[in-house]
Amino acid sequence: MAMMQEIIEKIHLHLHRAKSAVNEIKAWSHIDSGVFEDFEKIKTIDTFIYRFIKLQDMMGEKLFRIFLDEIGEYRDNMSLLDILDKLEKLEIIENGEEWMTYRKLRNKLTHEYPSNENEIVEGIKLSIEVFGEIEKILENIESYKERRKLI
Repeated sequence: MAMMQEIIEKIHLHLHRAKSAVNEIKAWSHIDSGVFEDFEKIKTIDTFIYRFIKLQDMMGEKLFRIFLDEIGEYRDNMSLLDILDKLEKLEIIENGEEWMTYRKLRNKLTHEYPSNENEIVEGIKLSIEVFGEIEKILENIESYKERRKLI
């Protein structure tokens, strides 16, 4: 249980910093390829992308498995799709396919293609849109733990 709490604390750190970057980005009048001409905006975008990726990694590769293990639902041979299916049945996530979509978006953001700034901008916009859903998944895990007295 200590390991799970440690991971949740790290996730909250990334979440808090990503949220600060999102709020700053949302305060801009618009997002287009022109943001790459402003170094301060680039730093904010880089912060958001880095934290978005870390959130996805920590949740998908660590938290989901540890959570399922703690409630007796994890098996060593479970694939990510099996894990997502189990989380969906527990109503932690609404749809396993959505997480896979978030994962594809995350992968897209890890590959920086300077020649295709418009594609990067679209990825950032979409990431900001789904950011709240990722936060909701964490809240669902914490609520589940609380209801089951796992905290």
